[in-house]
Amino acid sequence: MGTSDFIYRKDNVNWTVKELDDLILIVKYLLPRGYLGLTVYPFILLKNKNLKFDEVLMNHEKIHLRQQLEMLIIPFFLFYLLEFGVRLIQYRNWNLAYRNISFEREAYANEKDPDFLKSRPFWNWFKYISVS
Repeated sequence: MGTSDFIYRKDNVNWTVKELDDLILIVKYLLPRGYLGLTVYPFILLKNKNLKFDEVLMNHEKIHLRQQLEMLIIPFFLFYLLEFGVRLIQYRNWNLAYRNISFEREAYANEKDPDFLKSRPFWNWFKYISVS
C-alpha cells in the first residue's frame, strides 16, 4: 500500500505515532514563532519531539494531510496562500487572517474529535469558506 492510499483510506484514519513516525520531522528552528506544527504532505513538521504525543495537535495536522491530498497538494497551497492574502486584507491582522482560512477553520473546529476523519465528507473544508 502506497503512502497516499494509507493517508486517504477511511479505514486508516487512526494513525498511531509509530505508524506516522517516518513522516514526522522535528524542525525546532524552521517553524515560525508561535507555530507548533506544519503539514506539507506527506510530512508533519513539529517544533519538538514531545508534540508527537499531543493528540489534538496531531489530529489537526492529519486533517491538513487529508485536505492536501484531496486537493492534489499543489492547488491546496495555492488556494491556502490566496485565501490567506484575502483574509489579511480583510482583517489586517496576521493571526485573525490565519485563523479564518477555511482549511484552518475546519481543522480547529474538529481537532478534538479523534473520529472526525472517519466520517469527514470529501472537500469538507469548503463549507468553512465565508465572506465575512
